Amino acid sequence: MKKKNALDLQKLEMAASKLRAMAHPMRIAIIDLLSSNKRLTVTEIYERLSIEQASASHHLNILKNKGLLESKRDGKMILYSLKTNELSNVIDCINQCTTH
Repeated sequence: MKKKNALDLQKLEMAASKLRAMAHPMRIAIIDLLSSNKRLTVTEIYERLSIEQASASHHLNILKNKGLLESKRDGKMILYSLKTNELSNVIDCINQCTTH
């Protein structure tokens, strides 16, 4: 019989995969940006972060493929947003850990 509080290996693997996808300064910056700006286009993202469009697209694709971001087409534009608001908590945790 499985213990109620036993760690679910499959959930841990999924969490680790998502954390690996986030484990890049630019991807953390993108998540932080999207946590305070509900939906942004790739243009808005790369301009606000002062990076190349190709770099922004690369990082957005990684985050989207790991299930951290959603995208929605609006005419010619694609709007990116966080798939879940809980990612903001991870950013808050990172900010708290780096202030000491």
